[in-house]
Amino acid sequence: MADAVKEKYTSLDAKPNAQTMVKPGELVDLVEVTPLTLNDRRIYNMMLEHAWEEIDQPVVHHISKASLRGSHNSNDRIGETVERLMRAIVKVSIIQEGQPAVERVQLLGGNIEFEQPDGMLYYEFPSALRKIIKNSTVFARLQKEVMFALSSKYALTLYEMVQKRGNLRYKSSERFTLEEIRGVLGVPKNKLTTWSNLQMRALAPALEEVNALSDYTVAITPYKEGRRVAGITLEWMRKKPEEQSKVGRELQFSKVGRKARVKGKVEQLVEAPQIKPRPAWLNRAGQALATQTYETAKLRYPGYDIYHVESEWRNWAASKEAPVDPDKAFLSFFKKFAERNPI
Repeated sequence: MADAVKEKYTSLDAKPNAQTMVKPGELVDLVEVTPLTLNDRRIYNMMLEHAWEEIDQPVVHHISKASLRGSHNSNDRIGETVERLMRAIVKVSIIQEGQPAVERVQLLGGNIEFEQPDGMLYYEFPSALRKIIKNSTVFARLQKEVMFALSSKYALTLYEMVQKRGNLRYKSSERFTLEEIRGVLGVPKNKLTTWSNLQMRALAPALEEVNALSDYTVAITPYKEGRRVAGITLEWMRKKPEEQSKVGRELQFSKVGRKARVKGKVEQLVEAPQIKPRPAWLNRAGQALATQTYETAKLRYPGYDIYHVESEWRNWAASKEAPVDPDKAFLSFFKKFAERNPI
């Protein structure tokens, strides 16, 4: 008897978790006909993640506007983003009848937004897009912390491109023509039309951030046809564990001064917040955390008594296994504490 044919592993078989989300590869390397913003891309990623369990089904999904707007107090941005996503037409590379093809689809279908600030957004994906997602077999696993730390849509897109390709066993580089890389990055028409402008304003800053905040070392090298730059070669290599640990630490600290740290500069861009001495009674609960951890907590959550929150964290963690990285664990607890106890 012939061996049973093993079913192909699809993107839908991959599951998101608390730290990461899954994005089908076709939605990573899409070409924007209608340009989107960094915030548009982040919100769309969150909508994909929230709908993941039934994303290939003709159902209406719902998500709270509060979870989409993040640290912004207004829902205006959400409405503007939703309207741009509804208008957005993208070109997706697919295989149709065994042949490579380009399919043009909309990113978002009809939706209903409840007007209350804490209301819900009900939304659905077009049938053509659902079919593409259902048939997807290549995906990117994105770390949410990195997605929110990157400061430009070019950096986020480059990060997604690398995450899609990073686990390929026999491939560590790929070539793109200038037209292809401009399309995938979502560079608007008539913008950054020369190689020097594209490299200086889009590729170089994006590369710097992705190298600083992702688990891969990435390189972009131009190649020429004659005297003209015709495209780029994208290369990636997974960082060693100690380098990945350094990235993890950077993600836990404040964005203040990050550009300087990324560039290896030592000058202080912003005066560190004044931290009052740690009370003696707290010493009995455990060894003090790093000074930079307290400074980061003070910058992220002004108005909170950081030592009171540390005490709450120590009490909560007392019955649990000791964390591998106490500083990271404390900042993670502080985030949830601030969400549950707004000032």
